[in-house]
Amino acid sequence: MGQLAFIGMGLGDERDLSPRARELLQRCGAVFAESYTSVLAAGSLPRLSRELKRRIRVLPRSEVEAERPILQALGRYARVGFLVAGDPFAATTHVALRLAAERAGHSWTYLPNASVLTSAPGFLGLQHYRFGRTVSVPFPSPGFAPRSPLDGIAQNQAQDLHTLVLLDLQPEERRFMTANEAIRILAERDTDSVRHVLPEDRWLAVVARVGTDTAQAWYGPRAILEVTDFGPPLHSVVVPAPTLHFEEKSALESFRLASLGGPT
Repeated sequence: MGQLAFIGMGLGDERDLSPRARELLQRCGAVFAESYTSVLAAGSLPRLSRELKRRIRVLPRSEVEAERPILQALGRYARVGFLVAGDPFAATTHVALRLAAERAGHSWTYLPNASVLTSAPGFLGLQHYRFGRTVSVPFPSPGFAPRSPLDGIAQNQAQDLHTLVLLDLQPEERRFMTANEAIRILAERDTDSVRHVLPEDRWLAVVARVGTDTAQAWYGPRAILEVTDFGPPLHSVVVPAPTLHFEEKSALESFRLASLGGPT
């Protein structure tokens, strides 16, 4: 039986891979990767492949969820590596793969790395334990316009909790939702005339390219952020809790849009 190594690559590029992970990859008979839950800087996997002097096979979502290529490799090799941008177990599909390996009699090991789930809040200076359920905004399509992200934000707000909003991406099509799109989608669906979840004057935060050398953040009213240029992806949005700890407030103030003055 083989061992499946779930290896996180962090949020930037191949340089974020730990020395321990590199040593483990050198001992793997086969190395796979996926790029549908998040993406690294362009060229990261080819550069890593050249450094390791071994092929890295990138699997589409369908093949990872089918589990067959990785399970077949585990039947041939004592150790198989599976590279994931961010942290491997931030995506439920990877937990399913771990369970499938267990059912087939294989063992697994886990090398975690930075995830947007903690890095975006940390970059903003918000306290991690004050975050409620994370929500995701999918690309709209005909007949598909879920209100569930707004409901999740509202529930967190009612408990005085922050909300991390993750944005859809389709790497195969080079399509990445921007924070502007996400804010606009949420605003369009915020149709409750009695109590808006995200009124125009609601202050939000946007984090772009967290974990890279060009990471930036912005803090301001929803209506202004909706038309602000945040630069290249990846983006995420944070809806702060109705009340802020004084240190959280001071941290957010450093990201206030330059065009805005005075206290919030």
